[in-house]
Amino acid sequence: MTNGLMPLLQLSDSQFPSGAFSHSFGFETYIQEDVVTGTESFKQALLVFLKKQLVFNDGLACRLAYESMERDSPEGLLDIDHVLFATCVARETREGNRKMGERLAKLCMELYPSPDLSEYLSWIKKKQAYGHPAVVLAAVYHSLGIPKESALETFLFTNLSSLVQNAVRGIPIGQTAGQKILLDLQPYVIVAVESIMGLCPDDLGAGSPGLEIAQMHHERLNVRLFMS
Repeated sequence: MTNGLMPLLQLSDSQFPSGAFSHSFGFETYIQEDVVTGTESFKQALLVFLKKQLVFNDGLACRLAYESMERDSPEGLLDIDHVLFATCVARETREGNRKMGERLAKLCMELYPSPDLSEYLSWIKKKQAYGHPAVVLAAVYHSLGIPKESALETFLFTNLSSLVQNAVRGIPIGQTAGQKILLDLQPYVIVAVESIMGLCPDDLGAGSPGLEIAQMHHERLNVRLFMS
C-alpha cells in the first residue's frame, strides 16, 4: 500500500470497532460527581487528559514502540507492554486497555498484518504480554510506513475523538459542540506530539493522581453507561 492516508482514516474512524466506545477512562466519574457538567468543563478535562495521560503514557508508549521497530528490536514491545500494565493503577482501566489491545491486535492482523504485530499478538495469546492499543497501533503505523509524527498525531486525535463521542452520549453534549471541541484541541495535539518527541523512556508511566482516583471510583458507581 503506497497511500498511507486511507489506512489512517480507517483506523481513526469513529466506526472502527476498537472497543473504545465502551470506555470513558474515568470521565464518567467526573460527570456523575459534577466535575464535568458541560462543554467547557469537558474540554478542560480533556485537555488535561491529553497533556498528562496521553503524553506520558499512551502517546509516549506509541512513540517508543515505533522506535523499537525502527531499530528492528520487536522485543522492546514486550517491555513497553509490561510497563503500561504495571503503571496503570485502576483495575477497570487496566483491564479495559488489555481487552482493547487484544481485540485491536486480532482485527489489525486481518486488515494490516505485519511480522511485528504477529509476534506481539502471539505474546498476548501466550500470556507473555497483556495487550495495549498504543503498542498495536504503533506496529500498524510502522508497517504502513506512516511517519512517526503523523502516526502520533493520528493516535492522539483518535483517542480524543473517541472520548468526545462518549461525552456526547454521557454528559450529554451536542454533536456540533463535540466537533468544536476537537477543532479547538487540534493545536494542542501538535504541541503534545512535540512534547512526546522530547521525552525519554524513563518518563513512561508518569501518573495523574486525580484521574487515577476517578478511574478507581468508577468501579463503585451505582449506575454506569461505560465499562471504565
